[in-house]
Amino acid sequence: MKDEHIFIVRCGEVALKGMNKPYFERMLVERIKKLLKKFGDVSVKRHEGLIFVRADAALDKNALIKEISKVFGVASISPAVECESTMEAIGEAAVAYMLEAIEERGIKTFKVEAKRADKNFPVKSPDIGRQIGAVVLKGCKVLKVDVHDPDCLLFVDVRHDKSYIYQDKIQGFGGLPLGTTGKGLSLLSGGIDSPVATWMMAKRGMMIEAVHFHSYPYTSQRAQEKVEELASIVATYCGRFRMHVINLLPIQEQIVQNCPEEETTILVRRFMMRIAEKIARKTGCGMLITGENLGQVASQTAEALVVTDASVAMPVMRPLIAMDKVDIMDKAQEIGTYETSIQPYEDCCTVFLPKHPVTKPKLDRILASESRLDCDALIDAAVEADEVIDIFPR
Repeated sequence: MKDEHIFIVRCGEVALKGMNKPYFERMLVERIKKLLKKFGDVSVKRHEGLIFVRADAALDKNALIKEISKVFGVASISPAVECESTMEAIGEAAVAYMLEAIEERGIKTFKVEAKRADKNFPVKSPDIGRQIGAVVLKGCKVLKVDVHDPDCLLFVDVRHDKSYIYQDKIQGFGGLPLGTTGKGLSLLSGGIDSPVATWMMAKRGMMIEAVHFHSYPYTSQRAQEKVEELASIVATYCGRFRMHVINLLPIQEQIVQNCPEEETTILVRRFMMRIAEKIARKTGCGMLITGENLGQVASQTAEALVVTDASVAMPVMRPLIAMDKVDIMDKAQEIGTYETSIQPYEDCCTVFLPKHPVTKPKLDRILASESRLDCDALIDAAVEADEVIDIFPR
């Protein structure tokens, strides 16, 4: 039992995909293999509706679990021991497992929960639980059965060729395997919201590319480095991706010189969306992703979002649209981006910020203001100066 680590990995929504389930499972296996490649010789295989990960016992079990849990599509992970599918072998393995649990955790009560995946196995699930419980009681004199609140819930999973014993079901993030729902371009800033939005769309199986806007020299190099650091944290979940870096300052200066001050924010936002759409079409992205949240700031009122969307033909995904700010902050802390996001560096959206931004813009007025600018030339110049950075997992 000590020769290797064995992990049972369970799928989340993948299990509901009907005829497409094998495709989603294959994608999930490939993602787990890719993430665990750095550990060396690790086996990842599908078998009877589950995914089994096997690794050398010398490897750090907790490190392996941490990496597997980051894979979108994984619902839960159980470190397990394997034995032959006979009642005698299961009983021996269960006793050895519980003796180790007593030594490590000092448990005093337990309950056995058995599942017979192999319906040809001669003993039914309730009887497996009762018989294995009796064997454990005999082999572990200090233990007592507690069916209501046990220190250890011992699972016995009986399958055709092998059976598995485990106690923990460590939660993963669920979602769908990366690459199963296309590719999106995220407008990534240094704030709290956009990294969370990017992570949430990756959790839904979307491959990520990103674009970041800066206003150098009004925004510093350190501000860009902050965004790169945030992107690298997101990349620990969705893998390596590319980030396009665009200098927005020439466009902002033209807007300030030629357009009403109160429209500056919404006009800048429309330019950002159009630049992002152009990059998205060049890079094979099917939609844009933003961290906008309804009513949070002037550019995120219902009216402003309608005017913003009118600037592009591509669908815009806003996964945070109805979330409370506190919930977004909690998610940022969970995925590890919060502490970086709150570092006090400038953002291009704070440059030339009007004192009284329009909160209910009218599209015809915004279009009239844009007619004073050579929009196509400004957008083309910004895209041509695109700086592409490869983002690697942190």
